[in-house]
Amino acid sequence: MKRVAVYIYGLATVAAGIMDFVWGDFDHSHQPIQAFGDHIPGRTLFAYITAFWMIGGGVAILWRRSTRAGAAALALIYLIFAIFWLPRFYTAPLVLGFRIPVMIGVLGGFGTQLIASAGGALVCASLAARDSTWSRTALIARWIFGLCSIDFGLAHWTDIKDMTVYVPMWMPLGREFWVIATGLCFILAGLAILSGILDVLAPRLLALMLFVFSVVTLVPSIFAFPRSHDVWGGNAYQLAAVAAAWILADANARRAAKREHNSETSFAEVS
Repeated sequence: MKRVAVYIYGLATVAAGIMDFVWGDFDHSHQPIQAFGDHIPGRTLFAYITAFWMIGGGVAILWRRSTRAGAAALALIYLIFAIFWLPRFYTAPLVLGFRIPVMIGVLGGFGTQLIASAGGALVCASLAARDSTWSRTALIARWIFGLCSIDFGLAHWTDIKDMTVYVPMWMPLGREFWVIATGLCFILAGLAILSGILDVLAPRLLALMLFVFSVVTLVPSIFAFPRSHDVWGGNAYQLAAVAAAWILADANARRAAKREHNSETSFAEVS
């Protein structure tokens, strides 16, 4: 793995952990523990434990000797955040009605944490002793990124009106245009990742698009809402997602290089 992507992934998670520690609570947008209820005993304590877990795992992944342990810790914590979304598959339709956009939106929230978890799992598996562990993890990560990316695109297309609030007013061609265009980009990236066609370029462009989202939309929101935990946490998460997509691109490049090497070896043996 290219260390730059791993560093960004680790530092972004450390930042998110620091935000949880400062606020003494979970980020409601990306760590929705409130989906299990408004009055969870020991919630503040759990938030502090989570903060130290994220900070510890993020720091560990930065050092080569502890990279695998740190990656495993971060893959697990992001998976737990994904589990936080599960009650909403039942409660969201009860409150908002059983509609396709609602289910796609909840699935998208679930998927945002899955791709972050997949990034950590890929880093962890890349250091595994057995090659089969790496192959299985890479395959699972490809399906997670591919399906989640398609869902993100469908979320844009099925809820254009609400999505336009994330597009700055100064963008040319109209806000609806960019919602539709970015939705298409998500879907095309997902199809490319799943099919294996341009599966190195696609996650790299996906990472670039997510980074642009951060610069254009999320960073300015810090100045507008400097006291919002969700805003700070959203920026940290977005960088983790950027890094996770970059890690996937590196993983696919590694798989492609390995296939090419095996083909050349087989050809040489036959010759």
